[in-house]
Amino acid sequence: MSLKCTYRSEMGILSDILTVTREEGQNGIIISAISRKANLSHYAAVDKCNKLIEAELMKKTTDEKNRLFILTEKGRSFFEELERFQNLMKSLKLKY
Repeated sequence: MSLKCTYRSEMGILSDILTVTREEGQNGIIISAISRKANLSHYAAVDKCNKLIEAELMKKTTDEKNRLFILTEKGRSFFEELERFQNLMKSLKLKY
């Protein structure tokens, strides 16, 4: 008996990170929470967040003791477009 493993695409992983970051709103989210909620290792979460920061979809800020990640306006707009695309793909029963 073989089990079929399905892996997330990089776009799927980035979508998960954007989702959990968006859910936290303007308060921001720490990297360990992103890692846990998006089901990624700490290092993978840091790497992907850095890509999102380079694309200006997220920004990193600090409070008294933590580095926090927050969606930018560009990130919120991108996330809304991505959701529309994902919904279209699901309605067509296509993988993305």
